[in-house]
Amino acid sequence: MNIAVVLAGGTGSRLGADKPKQFIEVDGRTVIERCIDAFDAAPGIDEIAVVMHPDWIGHMQEVTAQNGWKKVKKILEGGNERYMSSLNAIVAYLDYPDDTNLLLHDAARPWVSQEVIARTVEALKHHEAVAVGIPSTDTVWEVRQDFDPQLSKFIARIPDRKTMWRAQTPQAFRLPLIRDAYQRALQDPQFHATDDCGVVRQYLPGTKIVIVPGEEQNRKITFKEDLI
Repeated sequence: MNIAVVLAGGTGSRLGADKPKQFIEVDGRTVIERCIDAFDAAPGIDEIAVVMHPDWIGHMQEVTAQNGWKKVKKILEGGNERYMSSLNAIVAYLDYPDDTNLLLHDAARPWVSQEVIARTVEALKHHEAVAVGIPSTDTVWEVRQDFDPQLSKFIARIPDRKTMWRAQTPQAFRLPLIRDAYQRALQDPQFHATDDCGVVRQYLPGTKIVIVPGEEQNRKITFKEDLI
């Protein structure tokens, strides 16, 4: 069973809007509607869960009813940080069979294509951890700063661009694997992560996370300019 988890727990503060960015309308459809449309239409997806900021769960229930999506089965409460939203989704599926797969996707990436979803689902047939990404066309700097916060940052290292990829979503895992990774992470008082692959990479370092090609259009909405 392949379950798409749409992570929409953020408030979109960096966008400067009066509502979470997932409810901003883009050419006649809201961001989250476009995102769920994609997974609802994907043949390889069996179920959809939406992880939503608690203040907007009621509104999300109304949006779901209006759209009549057949695969949306759960609307879950999000956390203060992204990893908490992922964790809430994992907990919601703890009693599911071990052959369940979770595809964790940012609601702020509404233009995910059927091809990307299909490639991810296909890769899950052969691997227990799958990431979506695209090669970086920009040079990437590793930046540091002296102890004095008044001093400017400086370039500490310039990695080879050929080895740099830009992470996208969905990030997909066999349920037992991502469950184990988070169980270990929660025992670490220094735990901090910005994505789910990072949790697996840190706490199950022997796991090979396979990358499937993403697309430039699968970009993330963060700032106003991203909506243009």
